Amino acid sequence: MLTKQDNELLTRVGPGTPTGDLLRQYWLPAFLSWEVETDRPPMRVRLLGEDLVAFRDTLGRVGLVANNCPHRGASLFFGRNEEEGLRCVYHGWKFDLTGACVDMPNEPPESNFKHKIHHTAYPCRERKGVVWAYMGPRNDPPALPEIPWNILPESHVHISMRMQMNNWAQAVEGGIDSSHISFLHSWLKPEERPVPAGANRAAVPLYASQDKHPVFETLDTNAGVIIGARRNAEEDSYYWRITQFLMPFYSMIPGSLDPIGNVGGHCWIPLDDEHTMTWSITCNHSHPITQEEHGQMSSYPGGGINYGRGGMKPATSQFGGKWIPELCRENDFGLDWELMKNKLFFGIEQFGTQDSAIQETMGRVFDRSREHLGSADTGVIRFRRSVIAAATALRDNGTTPPGVDTPEDYWARSASLVLPRTADWTEASKPALIPAGTTPRE
Repeated sequence: MLTKQDNELLTRVGPGTPTGDLLRQYWLPAFLSWEVETDRPPMRVRLLGEDLVAFRDTLGRVGLVANNCPHRGASLFFGRNEEEGLRCVYHGWKFDLTGACVDMPNEPPESNFKHKIHHTAYPCRERKGVVWAYMGPRNDPPALPEIPWNILPESHVHISMRMQMNNWAQAVEGGIDSSHISFLHSWLKPEERPVPAGANRAAVPLYASQDKHPVFETLDTNAGVIIGARRNAEEDSYYWRITQFLMPFYSMIPGSLDPIGNVGGHCWIPLDDEHTMTWSITCNHSHPITQEEHGQMSSYPGGGINYGRGGMKPATSQFGGKWIPELCRENDFGLDWELMKNKLFFGIEQFGTQDSAIQETMGRVFDRSREHLGSADTGVIRFRRSVIAAATALRDNGTTPPGVDTPEDYWARSASLVLPRTADWTEASKPALIPAGTTPRE
């Protein structure tokens, strides 16, 4: 368990908090490129407890500015997106994407007041259909992380999103917890579980259903933690499910035993203390994802980690308003007790919904001082220690957090492996944890 003080440190992400300051050292996946159009209406965004407005200017560049106009606080969401800037409709003040005030029409023409006003604005970069935002202190931001889905061709990547009504740490901890797959995501008859497109039944291991108490080991890396979960396989072998946690909020989820199969993962973006945008990402390092696979990732019953847009509530203009699932706390996430009795361990079909149901019903910010952790929580414990140590080192000594200046350390992948019982998993798994095919240096 954590003390109440450490739980507060881990979970609070607003300006001036230790973990909020930590997260601001990194580039944040903010939204998808198609969500903002040139000279079209702005979009509400919330990141790390700050209310922001995104827009794409006349030249096609993306801006991200504070919601409240620095004049008298009107919302720039209602602003006119025109002629390379965003103009407040209250008094006409206009700002470019750097936050510079470029027009102040309610002041005398000879006034230089506009040159004294600078609005809060955060630099953005686009890559592979994703808009990244940097909210940190550097005038020259670090490089974007070379995480595979940020490097591979777009044809090799499938991204979907959903908002969760809970703290970011609860979501990360669910994503790196290999123990729960033997329960929360399991079928009562594992052999009946559908097989995703592009896989074969022989490559979908049943070891997680046969051995429900994995042995955990962790290995620190330059940018995070590798979490190994060992289960019994054959008499002379172990099944290793090896998960990557990369600072500050990325996870890579092991897939099938197929070395050229699709690999899944998440990034868990804190919108504020009580809302998380969950990005679910599948990529293939060797070949493009097929249209059949794209379809199954959205609709695969009881399987794929991704959410399709068809499962969302009608879009609204509120922050994250395109990505709020229909299945939610108010309707018990679609829990089907008959399905739970006859088919699934937990009577909800999609993996993502299963995770959301558990993480959200813990409460918006769970009090970890009430927990009782066991050996199966080794990976979760290591995640917490890593974030708390990095946040306090930054706060107390100004220490640059892991991974900020080493983008190449994000070029990694997860793996499912069957290894001899005599093998050292940390050495034997190394080739599988380095992506094959395209590299960030090519």
